[in-house]
Amino acid sequence: MNVDWAAVAAIEEQLDGALRERIAQAADAVVAAKERGGRVVVVTGSGPNLHEGVTTLLAELMRAGVVDGVATSSAVVAHEMGGALDKVKRCDGAALGVPEHLLPLGGEFELTEMDDAVLREIAADIPVDFELIERLKRATGKTIIKAAGNLGYPVGLWIEHVAREVLEMARRRGASFEEIAGLGADPRTMIGIGVEKGLPVLVTIPQLVGGGAVGLCVGDSLSITERAERLARMLDGANVIIESGLALAQEVHDGPFECFTGHGLWSGWQGGYSYRLEGKTLVRIDLDPALDAVWNAQREGGAVQRAIADGQPKTKLFKVPFRMEMSGFARHPGSIPIVADLGVVWPVIARRIAERLRIDLEFVSYPQQTPEGQAMREWIAREIRPFSHAKMLDAAAAYGEAEFG
Repeated sequence: MNVDWAAVAAIEEQLDGALRERIAQAADAVVAAKERGGRVVVVTGSGPNLHEGVTTLLAELMRAGVVDGVATSSAVVAHEMGGALDKVKRCDGAALGVPEHLLPLGGEFELTEMDDAVLREIAADIPVDFELIERLKRATGKTIIKAAGNLGYPVGLWIEHVAREVLEMARRRGASFEEIAGLGADPRTMIGIGVEKGLPVLVTIPQLVGGGAVGLCVGDSLSITERAERLARMLDGANVIIESGLALAQEVHDGPFECFTGHGLWSGWQGGYSYRLEGKTLVRIDLDPALDAVWNAQREGGAVQRAIADGQPKTKLFKVPFRMEMSGFARHPGSIPIVADLGVVWPVIARRIAERLRIDLEFVSYPQQTPEGQAMREWIAREIRPFSHAKMLDAAAAYGEAEFG
């Protein structure tokens, strides 16, 4: 996809000065880390990260050597197995004979628009109701772009089915589900490029339950303790951690191994593994204005740290809707809150990094509400391929077992 840096520059020009300064601080931290051989890790949720093309941008930044690891959600893994974004036709499910008790709110049933090669591969794995597909094609409906796989027929059903085979292979090899799924994924996805480049892509513990069977299989592939330690070691090795549209960042700020703002004291005390976020740069991109309010309260008078020292309830003290992970973030001296639309922020950060590090990016995301963003979403839905069972098996045969984990 052609990169239009002029369009990104125009987006940045529309931002207010304070926001631009925060974005500049975040980009500067990344550039400084990479220039001294450091590492950058991104912790991302699903939702807007997919729809705004940010997960695809992160895959490109991994390819370019900027991002060295990703912590994400099982929903993102499921959607990347489906191709990140896809086109579906939504129709009245009951009119098609789909049992109403199985239909989601709204009663719609979705047909994934796909080429014949994908349909043939799916049909080789699971029984496909071709008559239902023909009825869907003839039915009145609306075609939209949405997160791939999911409830779309037959891709969503197929991903649910193949997830169990991915799990069994992961267990045999001592690997995470994410690693094995990456073997069959498009290299323009985070899980795909992660395996190709040997970079960790791991689902966070609070985000294990999304993505249907994929989430269950991700959770079953590693013990909670091993997953927590793998995530902690990835964060431990990072100089810059960027959180993007993320809820429940407890394993970043309050995990079982982190000592600076978390609960790692006793693990380290007893001779176990522990680490510190001290000295790192911690960036959070979030639309919640309470994040900025709590961060400012700490910067202006140390109120968050004082409340903790005095054992006071922070929710009542600050008079804002308080998410627990705001506490560690606000107290961290290297934290940078960016309260803005992540679809706007990420291309601006990418442009600054690419210019400073003099790297060529083959893809950049744009806000989905812009003409460039609409074209980007069409490109992702058209170009990024769904998971390939055959590709996974071929790649697995070529990998030694020692290369996983």
